[in-house]
Amino acid sequence: MCGIAGVIHRDKDRNIDAQTLVNMAAIQYHRGPDNFGYYNPEGVGVGLSHARLTIIDLDEERGRQPLVSDDERYMMVHNGEFYDFQRIRADMTAQGARYQTKSDSEIVLQMYPHYGIEKTVENLRGEFAFSIYDREEETMYLVRDRFGIKPLYWTETEHGVVFGSELKVLFAHPEVKREIDSEGLYHQLIQVMIPGSTAFKGVNQVPPGHWIKIQRKDGKLEISQHKYWDIDFPQAEAHLNVKDEQEYIDGVRENLLEAVQHRLNADVPVGAYLSGGIDSCSIIGLSASVRQDPVKAFTIGFDDADYDETPIAREMAEMVGAEQIILPLSAEHLYDHFERTIWHTERTIYNTLGVAKLLMSQKVREQGYKVVLTGEGSDELFAGYPAFRNDMFLYGLDDLPENLRKEMQSTLAESNKLFKGAMLPREAFRSDAIDAKVGFTPTCIQSWMGCDGFARQLMNKDHQANISDYDPGTAMAEQFDETQLEGRHPLDKAQYVWIKTMLEGQILTWGGDRVDMANSMEARPPFLDHHLAAYAVNIPPQMRIKGPVEKYVLKEAMKGLLPETLYKRQKFAFMAPPAHTDKKKWNALMELMEEFASEEKVAEAGLIDYGALQDMLRKNDDPTIPREDKVQMDAILNHVLGVQLLHHHFIENDVPKMAAAKAHELGWVAHA
Repeated sequence: MCGIAGVIHRDKDRNIDAQTLVNMAAIQYHRGPDNFGYYNPEGVGVGLSHARLTIIDLDEERGRQPLVSDDERYMMVHNGEFYDFQRIRADMTAQGARYQTKSDSEIVLQMYPHYGIEKTVENLRGEFAFSIYDREEETMYLVRDRFGIKPLYWTETEHGVVFGSELKVLFAHPEVKREIDSEGLYHQLIQVMIPGSTAFKGVNQVPPGHWIKIQRKDGKLEISQHKYWDIDFPQAEAHLNVKDEQEYIDGVRENLLEAVQHRLNADVPVGAYLSGGIDSCSIIGLSASVRQDPVKAFTIGFDDADYDETPIAREMAEMVGAEQIILPLSAEHLYDHFERTIWHTERTIYNTLGVAKLLMSQKVREQGYKVVLTGEGSDELFAGYPAFRNDMFLYGLDDLPENLRKEMQSTLAESNKLFKGAMLPREAFRSDAIDAKVGFTPTCIQSWMGCDGFARQLMNKDHQANISDYDPGTAMAEQFDETQLEGRHPLDKAQYVWIKTMLEGQILTWGGDRVDMANSMEARPPFLDHHLAAYAVNIPPQMRIKGPVEKYVLKEAMKGLLPETLYKRQKFAFMAPPAHTDKKKWNALMELMEEFASEEKVAEAGLIDYGALQDMLRKNDDPTIPREDKVQMDAILNHVLGVQLLHHHFIENDVPKMAAAKAHELGWVAHA
C-alpha cells in the first residue's frame, strides 16, 4: 500500500531534519506515488514520513500519513492492509472512539491507547508493517505481520535508530553506514539468509510475527525484540486423531473463501495473477464466483515450452470467464531488466523469475490496476514443494515399504529433473547443527546450503578469512524456536524451516512485495491469512501429501474449480528458464557480467575473487558437466552479479544525494 520511514533520537531535544524525512519518502516513491507526508514535532526527537498508494479511502488529504491523535500523544505510519477493519472501526466507535478518516490504517491509532500493543496486534488481520510512537511513554514500536509479507528494516546510528520499508530508505539518511559484511555476502551467494538479517553490516529486519520496542530512558535507547505469533504445528500424536477426510476438505474451502473475500475489499479494482498452478487457479476461481463482474487475470508466458504454463492458465481463464492478459517474455530479454530488479529487491536472486514478476507488475499498472490477488503461501501451508514430498518419503512414512519408498522418490526426481540443483538438491547436504535442532536437514534448504564450497571459493580472500570459522547451519538453527519443533511430525518440521527461511527471504521478497511495489502495485496473498494457516497446520500430513499427490486436501477442496489437466498433474515449480538453457540468454548474462563484474569492477567492490569467477564460467562451457551442476552454477552466477549490483546501487552510489535529487524532481519539499 505504501512506504514508511522514521527516526528516533536518543536525545529528544535533538530535532530531526524535515527534508531528510521527505527524502526518505521520495526514494521509495514507487511504493507510494499518490502523495507524501511527514511529522517531526520539536522537542520529541522523533520524525516519521510516508509515501502513499491510495487503495482504501481515496480522499488524498484525509488519508495522508503520518496519522496523529487529537491530543498529539500518538503518531503512526503504516504500510499494508488491515482486513475486517470496518467491523473493528464500528466496534471502537460504539465504545466512544472518533475516526477522522475512512482508512484502515487509523484503527491502530484508536486501538493502541485502548488495548495496548499486544492485544492490538493480536486483533489485526492482513499484511502490514507499521510504527507507532507514544510521546508520554517515549516508546516506539516497529511491528511486522505474521509471515513477513510487508518489509521493515532498522539500524542504529550515532544518534539513534532509523527505520523504513526498504534498505534504500535507511541509506537515504546520511548517518546510516553502507557496508556489505562477510556473513551477509556469503548468504547472498548461497541464496538462503539468516532470518532477520540483510547483506549489510548492522542493518536488520524486524522478523515476521515480531515487534521491536524502542524506549528512550535517561538519554539512551533500550531496544528489545518480542515475538507475538509463530506458525504452530500440533504435536505429532495429535495428527493421529484424524477426522473424516471430507471435513478437512470443506474446512479448507471455507477458510480460503473467507480469506479471498476479505482481500477483494478495496476502493479500487482488484485483479489476480494467474499461472498454471493450483494456487492461482484456486484464487481466480473463487474470486470469479464471488464477484459480479469478470476478474482481470494477468499471466506470464515464457518462450521455452518446458517452463511455460500459459496453456493451463488460458484454459482456467476461459472456464471462469476471466479477462486474461498474457505477458509473453523472451528469455534473453529478462537480463535487460536485471539491474533494475536488484535495485528493488535489495538482495540477490538466483533466477530471472524475479525479473519476470517485476515486468508483470508493470503490465498490471499499465492496465490501471493497483491491487492483485496472488497464490503465494499455498505451497508452505499444504506442502506443495517437491522438497516436502522428499522429506515425507524419507522421514514421515515409517510403515512405507522400502521398494515403494524408492519408487516414489524416483518418480519425484523424474518429474522435477528440470529443477534439480534448485528446488531439489543435486546431492544430499547435511548440517550437524540443523540435524540436532530439527532432527534432519530439510531438503528445501539443502540445494542452497550445498553451495557452501562454491560460495567460499568465490569470495574475496579477506572475506573468506573473516568467515573461516563460520557455520551457516549453526547460525540458522539458532533462529529456529525449539518449542515449535519438539515433538512435531517430520513434514511439519520441514514446512516450519521453509517458512522461517525461504518464504520470507525469497518468495515474499524478490518474488513478492519488492517486485510488485516496484511498480506501485499491491499484491495480496489469501493463502497467508493467519486464520487459514491456523486451520491448515492441523490437517494430517497424509492429507497434505497423499501418496505421490502433493496438496491433496487443497486439490480436493478446489476440484470443482480446476481444469482436469491441472487437477491430475503433479506440482510443477514456476521459474524462468536458467541462462545456460538458452544461448541468447547466456550471452545477455555475460554482457551484464562484463559491465558489472569485470576484473576492474570486481577489484573496486572487493567482494568477489575474480579468478574463481572465471573458473566457474569456464566450467559452464564444459559439455561434460551434468545439467544439475549447471543449474546450481547458474544460480550462483546470478548471485555474483547480484552482489556486484548491490555494491553499485547502494555503496558506490551516493544514496542520500540520490534521495535528495528524487525529492527535488518530484517537488516533495518540507515546509519552511
